[in-house]
Amino acid sequence: MQRTKFGEMACSIARTLDVIGGPWSPLILRDVWVGFTRFEQIQADLGISRKVLTERLGHLVECGVIERRPYDRRPRYEYVLTEKGMELVDLLMVMAGWADRWLAGEAGPPVLYRHHACGEISRVDLRCAHCGGPMHAGDVDLLPGPGAAV
Repeated sequence: MQRTKFGEMACSIARTLDVIGGPWSPLILRDVWVGFTRFEQIQADLGISRKVLTERLGHLVECGVIERRPYDRRPRYEYVLTEKGMELVDLLMVMAGWADRWLAGEAGPPVLYRHHACGEISRVDLRCAHCGGPMHAGDVDLLPGPGAAV
């Protein structure tokens, strides 16, 4: 069966899913972000098979969101987020905020976010890059962009 090529669609969401679609890639990115940078650490944390982890890490490296860096002469590698990967983690923080609101239950969120600039515990908040006002689904109109499908 041939895999759908989401990256070729004229849709930003589909293109993003081409990079992080499926359950393992976002969790791998999360692990690398929080400091699990070695293959064995990620595998132990997620309980993922070596084969699947190898494939997913290769895909994320190919997409430019993580890079492999040697840390041993054998060779052994660790994985670090690129600038592109750090911006993708911002998306994961928004997803976590949604889950904290709608799925955390009485126990509450499993992770809190302390903002470096002010030291306060906060949540991710979408804002307009132009005016700084809230920017949520009901606050915008969708208009065709320069890359829209004709």
